Amino acid sequence: MATAWNAHPVVLEWVRREHTAMTSAKELRMLRPRPSSSRTIHCLDGIWDFALATDSDDIAWLTEGITDPRPMPVPSSFNDVTVDTAIHDHVGPVRYQRSVTVPRTLPDERLVLHFGSVTHGAVVWVDEVEVARHQGGYLPLEADVTDLVAGRTHFRLSVSVDNRLSWTTIPPGWVDTTDAGHQVQRYFHDFYNYAGIHRSVQLCTRPAVHVENVRVSTDIDGSTGVVHYEVDAPGAREVRVNVLAPAGSVVATCEGTTGTVRIDDAVLWEPGKGGMHTLEIHADQDVYPQPFGIRTVEVRDGKFLINGRPFHFRGYGCHEDRPIRGKGHDHVLMFHDFELMAWQGANSFRTSHYPYDEEVLDHADRVGMVVIDETAAVGLNTGIAGGIFGGKNFPTFTPNTVSTQTRQVHADHIRELIARDRNHPCVVMWSIANEPESHTPEAHEYFSPLAALAREADPTRPVGYVNVQIGGPEAETLIDDFDVVMLNRYYGWYWDNGDLASAEKHLREEIAGWIRRAPGKPIIFTEYGPDTMPGLHDMHRRPWSEEYQVDMLDMFHRVFDDVDEVVGEQMWNFADFQTTPGIMRVGGNKKGMFTRERQPKAAAWKVRERWTRMRDESGR
Repeated sequence: MATAWNAHPVVLEWVRREHTAMTSAKELRMLRPRPSSSRTIHCLDGIWDFALATDSDDIAWLTEGITDPRPMPVPSSFNDVTVDTAIHDHVGPVRYQRSVTVPRTLPDERLVLHFGSVTHGAVVWVDEVEVARHQGGYLPLEADVTDLVAGRTHFRLSVSVDNRLSWTTIPPGWVDTTDAGHQVQRYFHDFYNYAGIHRSVQLCTRPAVHVENVRVSTDIDGSTGVVHYEVDAPGAREVRVNVLAPAGSVVATCEGTTGTVRIDDAVLWEPGKGGMHTLEIHADQDVYPQPFGIRTVEVRDGKFLINGRPFHFRGYGCHEDRPIRGKGHDHVLMFHDFELMAWQGANSFRTSHYPYDEEVLDHADRVGMVVIDETAAVGLNTGIAGGIFGGKNFPTFTPNTVSTQTRQVHADHIRELIARDRNHPCVVMWSIANEPESHTPEAHEYFSPLAALAREADPTRPVGYVNVQIGGPEAETLIDDFDVVMLNRYYGWYWDNGDLASAEKHLREEIAGWIRRAPGKPIIFTEYGPDTMPGLHDMHRRPWSEEYQVDMLDMFHRVFDDVDEVVGEQMWNFADFQTTPGIMRVGGNKKGMFTRERQPKAAAWKVRERWTRMRDESGR
């Protein structure tokens, strides 16, 4: 369980109102498609027709097809696939289209379209009928199309994808016009604004009366695993649940839509090992298999506990970013990334700075990789762009920038994320924002209700946010609302560049400040490390060289080892990644332990020595 926490009555009233309004939302009842004896999945990935949209009001393409289409693979980001600069730099809507064969269905079966994610805004049509609309580029959307395609063999599937960000999107941004009259997308986050249909598109069948939602929570009583479940299956006459052990045998059975099951000598889900059970739900003719793991999470006395034992996070902030594919999901590359993490002795990562494909979390569940699950709320801090990187400088929280309307969208994203991922045992904490403004009264007013909302949505996990370096312990206003101190710190890079002795002094001083500011709360460093050009070597071990990356990470690790309150080290980044080009970014961000092509830099070998030793000593 998360640490105890009390909110102001006004905040709690806002949370109750939001909870009531949003629990009935369609997105909060969306289960991940999984095949079973009553459910089939038809994959619609492949080559689609594609074109830039010149007139968003034009609807002729819905009935007549895209004029002069070019092929585009799905899933992928459209930006880097072609050599056309106009496509790469496009700001605004684009169009995807394909013909879909209607599968044969049994009487009383439903046919549902499911998109893993479309970045950032999506409108979906079956022929000329709009069936879905969604804003938020990293969470799923779906639509029941049964009645529209009944008795047919084919239909035309069309998707309008809009990559524009505004002050009321998460993440925020704005569209600017250059002196030459070109539209450009501005934003405050330091990764490229890839767009497209990024995850799988599926056409699924399921019975008309079916399992709509499943919520699983677990506890441990000695050697007994305790499983609490809730099933939503409107209209079902009978609901029966089988609990399957990791080996597949039935270890418990229960009747009804809610229940508690006790499993003697249960296999626990453990970091580095996994250990997945299955809740096999039978609702009339429907069968839905919900994987889950038996484990507990708790923050207590300055420790982060998994299954009652202290856990030390080793790993990275990552990005869904790869050459050519951009943010398009790829099973092979995902699996290879996990192999590299295991080789290095990592046991965790953060989904910086947005929810990842559910396939990633499924695999993390299987192998026992611990995950800090983060919303797409990055860039809620205009001071970074204006103060550090030299961009426009204006207040973060105003009616015309990040506003109460933005907070409402942010709340929607928190609820959707928790509803999607709450049954994953690998997810041990929610991060509701990365590097927001945190040192002003307006920041506290914005974030306090959101922290309460996250707790209301899931009281079983800690809630945190990731603090930026310009929001130090003396000025910070948010941490009292959160369970864990998560810090992005760049002593030795943006501060004290090239002077690791001063960097170490300042790092130690700040950690001491956080221990005074937030006593009893564990500290996780969620970003640290320098940009490093692969292959650049320097006899004097200066910044940008591989030697300097080794030395800077060594300095941070030396400090961590001296402070009991530091319970995690997730360096920045797992691999180099693409950003908006500029004088500080040559070919992207180069802070990776690995290159963008997943080749190790010198630090990868040195950190491997540390992390594999820590793994062998702790067993996790």
